[in-house]
Amino acid sequence: MSMANSASTAAAAGDGAELAARSAARNPARYQLRNMTWIPGGTFAMGSAGFYPEERPVHRASVDGFWMETRPVTVEDFRRFVKATGYVTVAERPLDPGDYPDADPGLLVPGSLVFHRTAGPVDLRDYSNWWAYVPGASWRHPAGPGSDCRGRERHPVTHIAYQDAEAYAAWAGKELPTEAEWEYAARGGLDGAVYAWGDEFAPGGEMMANTWQGEFPWQNLLLDGYEGTSPVGSFPVNGYGLSDMAGNVWESTCDYFTACHRAADAPCFAPRHPRVSSPAKSITAGPGSHLPRKVIKGGSHLCAPSYCLRYRPAARQGEAIDTATCHLGFRCVVRRGSHGDPGGLLPMETGASIVTGQG
Repeated sequence: MSMANSASTAAAAGDGAELAARSAARNPARYQLRNMTWIPGGTFAMGSAGFYPEERPVHRASVDGFWMETRPVTVEDFRRFVKATGYVTVAERPLDPGDYPDADPGLLVPGSLVFHRTAGPVDLRDYSNWWAYVPGASWRHPAGPGSDCRGRERHPVTHIAYQDAEAYAAWAGKELPTEAEWEYAARGGLDGAVYAWGDEFAPGGEMMANTWQGEFPWQNLLLDGYEGTSPVGSFPVNGYGLSDMAGNVWESTCDYFTACHRAADAPCFAPRHPRVSSPAKSITAGPGSHLPRKVIKGGSHLCAPSYCLRYRPAARQGEAIDTATCHLGFRCVVRRGSHGDPGGLLPMETGASIVTGQG
């Protein structure tokens, strides 16, 4: 379903990344841990044995302490980045027909994937029943031409491809998390729990995340109060003070996707700060399927038990690196000793959650 740029826009992507990097050097926010919380390092049970095959096997993994943004990057955040750098996202760039020889020429225009609720039950094996490539859809126009982000400034920014997230992170003096960092942080100290808040989906009847309630993709009961994305921080934070680590939008990580955890054919104890660094080919059907995929985590407002119960820390999927959608966003981290670490501000690893400044 990937319908964005590849070889023909590599130069443009490179120029955008270079521009973002140059701007980062002049960006005072680069040296501030604003709206971030300290995640103490530790060892945890990564993965799940009771849900989807790609989450297996459960294995012990360790991560070093790091800072993580307390919520996904918002429309307001991303607009500030674009204003400072002039960056153009993947969804806004032209496509080269030579890169997509089997594609409908009428679709080879800038755009992104948008979800459309169906009128009734459909074949869940065919995602084209609810996903459509919409020319003109982008972070500025999340539902396509005629839509905008007015009133959505505090919503997660969406329609962000992997290189867009990387460019923003470089500008902000940060990085994208590894899959292990993301999952460890999402668990909030509840090692082995099903959800980021425990084992019960709606404790005491309280909705804990923005997900889909009802029969996907036609019946959304809106028990959580939201049809699409929700303002960040609308639901309770986890044990590390992080919001939206389940539902709302999927979030990108820097690891390449593999069909199962590497621990299946490697020592059961993953190295500290584990990272999968070799590309795995995308299995997405259609144009762009040759592209590698990155791990995305957390599920989204479109995740439903009847189709995609992935609003759990262990859940994972692969997303082609050129793909942007209406339910994919990201958040950043700062690691000890990285270029964004201002030095002298890292707390003792006591497990305390620390938030600095305003985002």
